[in-house]
Amino acid sequence: MKYIKSFLIAALSLLPLSSCSDFLDAENKSSGGNNAEDFFSSDPEAILPVAYNSLRSFGVNVSIHEHGSDLFYSPKSQDCDYAKFIHNAEDGGAKSYYTNGYSAIQKANALIHYGGEGSSYADEGRFVRGLVYYLLTQQFGGVPYITHYVQDANRDYPRTPLDELYANLISDLEDLYANSSLPDQDHNGRASKQAVAALLAKVYLAAAWDIDTDLVDAKEGTYNVKTTDRFKKAAEWAEKAINGIQLTMSFADKWSPYNERNAEEIFSIQYERAGLPSDPNSSGHNLQNQYTAYYGDCKTVSLKPTKGGGDQNSPKSLLLFEKGDQRFEATFMTTFYSAERIDKTTSKWGDQGYYAYYNAIPEDLAKMPITLKFFPYYYTDAEIEQWLNDHKDQCFLPAVDAYNYNTPFAARLEPETVTKWTFGANGTFTKTTVRGEDFYAAGAGMQGFCVKKFDDPATTQMVADNGYRDIVLFHVSQMYLVCAEANYMAGNESAALSKINDVRRRAGLANLGSFGAYQPQYVVSSAFAEKPLDLILDEYARECYAEQTRYADLRRTKQLIRYNLEFNRNINSLADMQSPKGEFKWLRPIPSAEFDFNTALTAEDQNPGY
Repeated sequence: MKYIKSFLIAALSLLPLSSCSDFLDAENKSSGGNNAEDFFSSDPEAILPVAYNSLRSFGVNVSIHEHGSDLFYSPKSQDCDYAKFIHNAEDGGAKSYYTNGYSAIQKANALIHYGGEGSSYADEGRFVRGLVYYLLTQQFGGVPYITHYVQDANRDYPRTPLDELYANLISDLEDLYANSSLPDQDHNGRASKQAVAALLAKVYLAAAWDIDTDLVDAKEGTYNVKTTDRFKKAAEWAEKAINGIQLTMSFADKWSPYNERNAEEIFSIQYERAGLPSDPNSSGHNLQNQYTAYYGDCKTVSLKPTKGGGDQNSPKSLLLFEKGDQRFEATFMTTFYSAERIDKTTSKWGDQGYYAYYNAIPEDLAKMPITLKFFPYYYTDAEIEQWLNDHKDQCFLPAVDAYNYNTPFAARLEPETVTKWTFGANGTFTKTTVRGEDFYAAGAGMQGFCVKKFDDPATTQMVADNGYRDIVLFHVSQMYLVCAEANYMAGNESAALSKINDVRRRAGLANLGSFGAYQPQYVVSSAFAEKPLDLILDEYARECYAEQTRYADLRRTKQLIRYNLEFNRNINSLADMQSPKGEFKWLRPIPSAEFDFNTALTAEDQNPGY
């Protein structure tokens, strides 16, 4: 295929690489006059960082992974084509995702080829390849399944039927789990048997939905289950991935920037700021700036370093977390601190401003002025005003020559009405109400919470790809919910509810006695008949918020159309999600350029809706 570049050229050009973990520090080697074939045959270790770093292409793909769902809105009502379901086969995002997928597969196959079948290198290459194929299937369905290292100009790669592709993935991964030399666990960005089990749980679950259920009504999200065998296997593999680990770590500690690679992490795309051979301001990622409002120029006000904001809470997600759910405060930043002014355009950074939350000592933080304070919907006026009075020494309008500030205020964020307490001098405040539509609209600025799960306290004071938090793909509590979903679909509701309650208890919530006992706080229309699957999807939303799985979760469970019709402000009718022929856009389009270069593909291979 045209997209599968010459690995020998690409790999050599990637050395040396920015490190992912200690083992990913590629040496700056020379081939010593030998050709690339000789070089990699004698040193397959050099390909390891190339293969693993290829996964970074999937680390930040918010539009493809999240848009066209129920949880996120653009801060300026500029939702992308995916959210509007008007994307097509010329879409650059889908093309890039597809191209990067096959580039990663080629590198994984190179690791297998040069490492030798049965080697530890081949084992790791097979894991990377399987992971990428799983990601591709969740966006595109069936795709060409290539398991050899491409070294010729052949462009004839037929699209593999989805059921066959799943079967191949499962067979290869089960063999990898049973017969490889992979360690039982690994927290340094490399494959392990626990990671293989997590991937198998995901693949079995997706295969069960895609092969073993039939859609009845897209609008209602109804389906028939033909067999539960694969759902049972998904639950079994999820249990193996859980590996007996109990959810005893607090949710806040789990996502603390000072507790990465902890016992709940199973596999992550890893980054290291230290020892980079290139510019640390451009060699990381910007995931910490993807789920946020715009709070002003970061050099001037020292708040989050984002150019214009990213995805914010939808009306549903504003009401998603019930009172007492500890995941809310661990997921969102609710207190923003001021920073002392250096000059008119620059303020102090690091242990002041946004990142003071992480870097300032408690004594300083307790005295630092607060520029923004956000409360969730369940706080009463009395509770908020008591909090403001208790913190009046921090909640005030500072002198203009001391701080470069946006007018400081506190707000209770609700979909329809936002109540604001604007700070005055000496800890006084003025309460007003604003229409939610106006508060969250273009130009309002400072429109609410931002996700803090991916914050990097060492971030520099500039808008750049300078976040170096690991991007976690598989973790233990996620596997609890995979197990819950699989057990529910297999007909074992008690086992499913038990896993859900394990997750909820860790969050500080009471056990649910039944699926029917769940009462969400968000409002739905009379046409939206709530069902047990909604509880599972809502727990995914709370436990895995902003982890770039929402589109895949809704598509897999056949709720994509139902949820967008109810919660997506861009969708008013079923026709908004259909092609002129009436086909729903369940999947992303196979890029049109692939049809130009892959001679085995015909128009019939395009996904429905395009």
